[in-house]
Amino acid sequence: MSISANDVKVLREKTGAGMMDCKKALSECGGDFEKAIDYLRAKGLAAMQKKQGRVAAEGLIGSYIHNGKIGVLVEVNCETDFVARNVDFQQLVKDLAMHIAAADPKFLRAEDIDEEFKQREISIYTQQLKDEGKPEKMIPKIVEGKLKKMSEEVCLYNQKFVKDTDKTIEALVQEHTLKLGEKIDVRRFIKFNLGEGIEKRKDNFAEEVQKMSEQK
Repeated sequence: MSISANDVKVLREKTGAGMMDCKKALSECGGDFEKAIDYLRAKGLAAMQKKQGRVAAEGLIGSYIHNGKIGVLVEVNCETDFVARNVDFQQLVKDLAMHIAAADPKFLRAEDIDEEFKQREISIYTQQLKDEGKPEKMIPKIVEGKLKKMSEEVCLYNQKFVKDTDKTIEALVQEHTLKLGEKIDVRRFIKFNLGEGIEKRKDNFAEEVQKMSEQK
């Protein structure tokens, strides 16, 4: 069947895949867009698996400052300096820094969750379920589900992207891996909150008045 240039353009905009790949996908799938997207996704995931073994040591350290109160640094790696200078890659780094400031992840991936943090959450969930009167044998399964939900909230790769909640950060990174043709990986990040960890002075107005009275 005949595949129009506009159809190829639309599919490319939806998937970020190359023009020839989009044309082939539409031809293979009889012009069906949904099937073509699935076709490209399957091919892309296979190609992406091959890229995961590569070394990504180039990239950028991005930053984001919000109202002088919140600051973020994030290191995003790619394979070559050429891609690091690419506008799409640079925009990804900016978006990730902004997302971290807004979504406040604690860890990179689920496997990076600190054991002490995890055990504390398990203890809290278990006690809550006991207080709710849940059957003892059901509690471990429910806790497992809660831990999975928790990882979606505290792990960067599992979080929904703040600018497009239909995709996770992992999916966003995968999209750019396919689009730019190199392994892309978020290596580390740090978030600063102004005054965090400092015990702020709390003035007691009543005590101040009392002291002033005693001095007279």
